[in-house]
Amino acid sequence: MQNISHPKHSSLDLRAAIDAAVTAAHTGAAVLQSYAHHRADLVIDHKARNDLVSQADREAEAAVIDALQARMPGLGIVAEETGGVPQGPATWYIDPLDGTTNYLSGIPHYAVSIALIAHAGTAVAIGEPVAVDTPVIGVVYDPCREELFTGVYGIGSWLNGRRIACSRTPSLAESVVATGFPFRDFSFAEEYMPMLHDAIHTTRGVRRQGAAALDLAWTACGRYDGYWEMGLAPWDVAAGTLILREAGGVCTDMYNIDSWPRGGYVVAGNPQVHKALQAMIAPHLKPRQA
Repeated sequence: MQNISHPKHSSLDLRAAIDAAVTAAHTGAAVLQSYAHHRADLVIDHKARNDLVSQADREAEAAVIDALQARMPGLGIVAEETGGVPQGPATWYIDPLDGTTNYLSGIPHYAVSIALIAHAGTAVAIGEPVAVDTPVIGVVYDPCREELFTGVYGIGSWLNGRRIACSRTPSLAESVVATGFPFRDFSFAEEYMPMLHDAIHTTRGVRRQGAAALDLAWTACGRYDGYWEMGLAPWDVAAGTLILREAGGVCTDMYNIDSWPRGGYVVAGNPQVHKALQAMIAPHLKPRQA
């Protein structure tokens, strides 16, 4: 488990952080939407198989980073296109366009995702410093629906300013769950396909929309009862993890190694469905070293 220790006097102003993240998300989304009706003109690069990036991603990311640094300098930044390393008392994790394939195909299901991870030893709000690296701010903004999901550590989660909570569905048999198919890294396909088979046969329905940040946000507000996916990046899940946790749900690394699913192997849901999903997934997982 990777944690970055800092002196106990390090502290974060969560009110300032959520304001900065919301402003940055709107700024990044404005860039995306400015290209929305001119997608055919975008220059698209292939980072890897089925892993695309356009100037919309790059310009949105630059706008997000500029907005965050202007409001809260001195924090680390890890972003999908420009990289970075965790540092300082906390680090921003930025996905300027979660759902790139949807965006480039004209499918109106994508989002800007911004999270702040407090590092071990950093105090947040009023209380003791966090013992391990912990998501403390989450913002997921869907510009097509104009839905802004926000979460603040220890306080709660909201959709467009109204408090949200995960579902109370008690079992997998009554659940609608979300997932993501292997699309870039197929090394875990032999593990994933039996999980999908089991989910199809034991749930009310399985959905695959193609934007992990929104899958987690939709689980947080009760549209989905649970969600699991493999092979993601930390910026895909950081914001949604905090939003779901603050909505009363559970979001974990499916290997139970990391304090949040920074390795990209995520299982989430309301407490009952999370437990059932974890039990469904576990028999098919191959061992992974910490």
